[in-house]
Amino acid sequence: MRKSVKIFLALFVAILGYSCSQSNKSIPELTAADILGNPDYLAISYGGYREKTRDVVPTVDELKDDMRILSAMGIRVLRTYNTQQFEQAANLLEAIRQLKREDAGFEMYVMLGAWIDCKGAWTAEPDHTAGDEENNSAEINAAVRLANKYQDIVKIIAVGNEAMVHWATSYYVYPDVILKWVNHLRKLREEGALPKDLWITSSDNFASWGGGDSSYHTDDLVALMEAVDFISVHTYPFHDSHYNPEFWDVPEGQRGLSNIEITDWAMLRARDYAISQYQAVADYVAGRGIEKPIHIGETGWATRSNALYGSSGSRAADEYKEKLYYNHMREWTNNTGMSCFYFEAFDEQWKDQGNPLGSENHFGLINLDGQAKYALWEMVDDGVFDGLTRNGVSISKTYGGDLDALMADMLIPPHAERE
Repeated sequence: MRKSVKIFLALFVAILGYSCSQSNKSIPELTAADILGNPDYLAISYGGYREKTRDVVPTVDELKDDMRILSAMGIRVLRTYNTQQFEQAANLLEAIRQLKREDAGFEMYVMLGAWIDCKGAWTAEPDHTAGDEENNSAEINAAVRLANKYQDIVKIIAVGNEAMVHWATSYYVYPDVILKWVNHLRKLREEGALPKDLWITSSDNFASWGGGDSSYHTDDLVALMEAVDFISVHTYPFHDSHYNPEFWDVPEGQRGLSNIEITDWAMLRARDYAISQYQAVADYVAGRGIEKPIHIGETGWATRSNALYGSSGSRAADEYKEKLYYNHMREWTNNTGMSCFYFEAFDEQWKDQGNPLGSENHFGLINLDGQAKYALWEMVDDGVFDGLTRNGVSISKTYGGDLDALMADMLIPPHAERE
């Protein structure tokens, strides 16, 4: 073999080897501080349940399919809700670990939720002044075990989900119960029994964090704010299109606009309403002399409703509005350096199993048939989901991609003249 050919082949092999090593190169170890508020690490709330009961837990293979879809969308951080009542969280973490083993460049991190209940929760006589010690201890202990087993994946533990807001009448607790478990986790972290970079929070309604009624303004809440590593705030203009609709009703000066213009303005008001709830929390926190990061732990927009938010109600639920709200919230939080755990990745039918058209079943960006809702149509067009499936079905568009049909289902926000 001629010397020049040998040199060429050697160089070719070296370049090929370098290219392969780069494609399989593992990523650096990241912390919650690195990923929260980073627009390259978009966040989302995730359940992944397919059936009408959570007793049917998604398999590891089903969860891996979902993770591939979310990764293709640019999602890198997930939020979960329970640790030991169902096997979903354990299966999810194992699914992510397997994907990381298959591809060293695969990234997905988790804010692991531990569910917190009051004593006597879900009974006729809940005791909101005390926690359910058996359930809460089991949830926290499982969170500790999973956080230690999957240190490269679990970056945050969230103690409770809407566990302090008073309208959660079946199970809410007062801040001292949440504070107890937050301090317990902090102590374990200080002692080296949890990763030193693990962050701890609680994820709750804006009112629970001091942004609403003064009844929430307690010394225990202030102590909790001081104890957590960041504040995780929920805001739902969608629900308040019924419960607090002043922002939602079409102003008199806009009633001569086209239906699309009326709806576009309504969704800008919805965005501003969410921002106002965030700001109310930020003002309360600052007023207590506390400096903590604030992120949006949950917000979303349902696409169907046969009750309070549908055609006979506030007329909020449809795919056009979901797309606008999703884009508005991503733009706002990305530009301001906040994470937004958008609710949610996929429709889940267990939440209102007796009412298939109930809004709680329709907050996903992808429906149960593997169809991407309007918010993701551009991704379908761009080939983002090519080769990916859910439940064995390729990702396609809702409405068969017929925009006219989708817009025919758009509901125009109400005003007094229409009532």
